[in-house]
Amino acid sequence: MKYLALAATLAMPLGAAYAAGGGDETAPTKPKCEKGFVYDKKTKECVEAESSLDTDTLYQTVRELAYAGRYLDAQDVLAVMPQGDDRTLTYLGFTNRKLGHGEIAMDYYRQALAVNPGNILARSYMAQGFVEQGRVADALAELRAIRAYGGAGTWAEASLKKAIATGHTYNY
Repeated sequence: MKYLALAATLAMPLGAAYAAGGGDETAPTKPKCEKGFVYDKKTKECVEAESSLDTDTLYQTVRELAYAGRYLDAQDVLAVMPQGDDRTLTYLGFTNRKLGHGEIAMDYYRQALAVNPGNILARSYMAQGFVEQGRVADALAELRAIRAYGGAGTWAEASLKKAIATGHTYNY
């Protein structure tokens, strides 16, 4: 039943515009698969959506769903991904924050950073949560950390700088 729900989630139309990802320079994939299938970049074919897909394919799907504002659907995909992976934890934090669960989100971001302190996307998303809470000093500390981990010039840095300057955070 879990895989059936996942398959239905992955088959729905997704946004094709650029979505932020841990330093990724490319836009999310643009699958055009029938219901119950997802595009597999390795085989360059539509395959049945299931957890046996590689983590990178599932991660790209999560990015697409998050960009499209489909946070609950993204969480369905995240549920079949490795739970200790810092990217999984980052997007669990992001989707929970966008769904209004700020404290749960912060816990996921802290877990992601415990696994990988250099995860600049987790730092950016966490700091955008700080901006939403009015904790600008904490957001600035994360901006410095992003730069210290080599994130100057990345989307993680640029989006956080803009959030600090304007008070508006990103939905992707």
